[in-house]
Amino acid sequence: MLCRVLHVNRSTYYNFINKKPSKREIENQRLKKLLLEIYMKAKKRIGTRAFKIILLRDYGINISQGRILRLLKSMTLPKMSTIKPRFKSNHSPEFSSDNLLKQEFNPKSPNQVWTTDFTYISIGPKRHVYLCAILDLYSRKCIAWKLSHRIDAKLACDTLEIAINKRKPKEPIIFHSDQGSQFKSASFRKLLDDNQLLASYSKPGYPYDNAVTEVFFKYLKQREINRRTYHSIQEVQLSCFEYIEHFYNNYNPHSANYGLTPNQKEENYFKKT
Repeated sequence: MLCRVLHVNRSTYYNFINKKPSKREIENQRLKKLLLEIYMKAKKRIGTRAFKIILLRDYGINISQGRILRLLKSMTLPKMSTIKPRFKSNHSPEFSSDNLLKQEFNPKSPNQVWTTDFTYISIGPKRHVYLCAILDLYSRKCIAWKLSHRIDAKLACDTLEIAINKRKPKEPIIFHSDQGSQFKSASFRKLLDDNQLLASYSKPGYPYDNAVTEVFFKYLKQREINRRTYHSIQEVQLSCFEYIEHFYNNYNPHSANYGLTPNQKEENYFKKT
């Protein structure tokens, strides 16, 4: 009766209800399931390039970024920007005598160059907490981080002590920061001297000298901090732990590591040595 009312041949109707999905459709459904799994595990933080790397790394599936993009669009998942920050400065790129790093961001092994900086995180109207983080430039791994209600030399010293206790360096290390008073305080300089860490400073007002750390904070805020509302330092602590220790160090493929996570980059190095 419906076929007669709608002027549809019965054969057309039965062909439609008995149609089996093609191999391509079945494969796309399987890929969508994996993409959704990756998307949720990464908590909506990655783009098509990272999807491609994780599919190959974790599932042995090699497909193009274009196909991944088409599948993601068909799933109507929100996109995540992966544009790196662009800094504007009126300063010329001349380095001061205190800059030992000189924008050489790719050391040959771990524990050659560490970089650090602060960022602030809002926990309510006119209330902030401060995060200090230290990166090892070889793998881009965040090797130490700490939160505090105050942005002072104690926060910088406490974070550095965490890094020293974890890495136990035996050779001199370049330790690069901006020229903040916390990093030039007597207590911080003494901690550097006691542990064979060589102080290196960016040129004032020139963020290119510490670009890796700047980018780390940029993505931390874009992928985690700015997507949440915090009311206490404990909430920020849990959020930073999940992002840094679980996602950034252990899951996210890093472009500077040719798609390896920071942990994988270091594990591969120590296997060879």
